[in-house]
Amino acid sequence: MDARPLAPDRALSSAAALPRPAADLTVVAVGTAALGAVAAILAHEGAWRAVALLLVAAILGALFLTTSFSYTGAFRSWMTRRDGSGLAAGIAVAMVAAIVIIPVGTLVPGYSGYAAPLGVPLIGGAILFGAGMQWANGCGSGTLFTAGGGSRRMWVTLPCFCAGGLLGSLMLPTAFSLPALPEVVLPQILGPWLGLVATLVLAAALVWLVLGRGPRPDAQRLKMAGLIGALAAVAFLLSGQPWGITSGLTLWGAKAAAALGLDVAHTTFWSWDGPKQLLAGSVLAQDSSLMDIGMLLGATIAAGRAGSFHRQPVPPLRGFVGAALGGILMGIGARLSFGCNVGAMVGGIASGSLHGFVWFFAVLPGCWLGIRLRPWFGLGG
Repeated sequence: MDARPLAPDRALSSAAALPRPAADLTVVAVGTAALGAVAAILAHEGAWRAVALLLVAAILGALFLTTSFSYTGAFRSWMTRRDGSGLAAGIAVAMVAAIVIIPVGTLVPGYSGYAAPLGVPLIGGAILFGAGMQWANGCGSGTLFTAGGGSRRMWVTLPCFCAGGLLGSLMLPTAFSLPALPEVVLPQILGPWLGLVATLVLAAALVWLVLGRGPRPDAQRLKMAGLIGALAAVAFLLSGQPWGITSGLTLWGAKAAAALGLDVAHTTFWSWDGPKQLLAGSVLAQDSSLMDIGMLLGATIAAGRAGSFHRQPVPPLRGFVGAALGGILMGIGARLSFGCNVGAMVGGIASGSLHGFVWFFAVLPGCWLGIRLRPWFGLGG
């Protein structure tokens, strides 16, 4: 039988004929109740800003799940098929967010962007992260929204990501002694407005590079990138810093280790003032941790509405091995390179910091290696 694809009109009619899965009201109810409980705790404490941040994160989790917005898949499509349309949309998220983050972070007291030194830890950590996200089949945001959506693979990746983040935090003080150039932040050098223009020009050049002669993002994908970028900007206005994911997961790993009796508090990183306060406080007190919770629950509610939560496949044993190894590598890599696709690349670019652009290129060798070893873990190329 000829395996030619259906013509567009036949494909549409066939899709329309397929029954839509019924909503899983139990999953919706559990997710909504959990989200409401967290919001109620925050409201009881008068933390209305945190309530708003939680809801923004829940919307992001639902959007990522319903649209399958994936940085991991976008890098893989570009590197294996020269289809940079998804990656271009991912960079567009940073461009939209930059329109708010750079001027506000430069001019308004209490707000700041992300910046990081350009050195061995950034590059080495990004390489580890690139390999890890391909083996786990999801990055920081991907781990959260797919775990919230019922992915059995990511139920393994998520705790391993947290454990890897803890390991990375123990390595970070030593990593700071490795060679590195100082931070380079365009709005600090050029001022907020020229810095914004320079950042957008560099980001546009990066988009041009990844698109090449391949397909362009369609209008729907660009619309979604614009919406996610706008929500990232709202999160920045609420928290005072760009949206990040992995520091919250690292805190979860440290909290779990402390609960198991490990002496985390007296290690070098967790003795520093900021981490020390976070370790002693609630997981709801750190914005990254709070947004991670929101993304998980928002994705759970969306999966329940779509009826997909209980229809997730169980991967083979080697799939779980890849999920575990990928999670650990991502956790370590994220701490050494100051974040993931969202925190390091998007947050860095949106802040006008060159480390965001360097992270993009540094993650490529790790992705290349990870893609080639994906079949070992039961994943396609």
